[in-house]
Amino acid sequence: MSLSSIRLASVTLLIFMTGYIQAQEAQPTKITVAKNGSQLPMTGLEPYFTGDVRVEPLFAAKGEERAAGATVTFEPGSRTNWHTHPVGQTLIVTSGMGWVKQEGETRLEIHPGDVVKIPANVRHWHGATSTTAMTHIAIQEAKEGSVVKWLEPVTKAQYEKK
Repeated sequence: MSLSSIRLASVTLLIFMTGYIQAQEAQPTKITVAKNGSQLPMTGLEPYFTGDVRVEPLFAAKGEERAAGATVTFEPGSRTNWHTHPVGQTLIVTSGMGWVKQEGETRLEIHPGDVVKIPANVRHWHGATSTTAMTHIAIQEAKEGSVVKWLEPVTKAQYEKK
């Protein structure tokens, strides 16, 4: 291959790559807004919760995105089952008062404005206190398409134990 052929091939590749990169940059990226009330709340979630709980989806992990989030409202005495998250979970308490408990640890009381960080694969539960409703925003990341592993219900004795 002659030097002029190599130069021509290099210039052709450079022009192709420049065009490819520009084409990628030219594809518009759009901000989207999921309007309040556009996603129906979920109830009747007895396989995963005890008591009256309402889950309002906020966003799901799609495509390359890993994070998913929902607003969850627990009526007094309501709680999740024991569960884990493959990449962990963040809870942001927005109203009321609740409890969160890691297996083998002391139950913690949570209030509006509190941010709860639950590490990956930590067995835990969370919910309202026995007398006060609680709402939190739950954010978790997907790993291999899953954001949560649900386990057995929290017994009344486990729920009431500090």
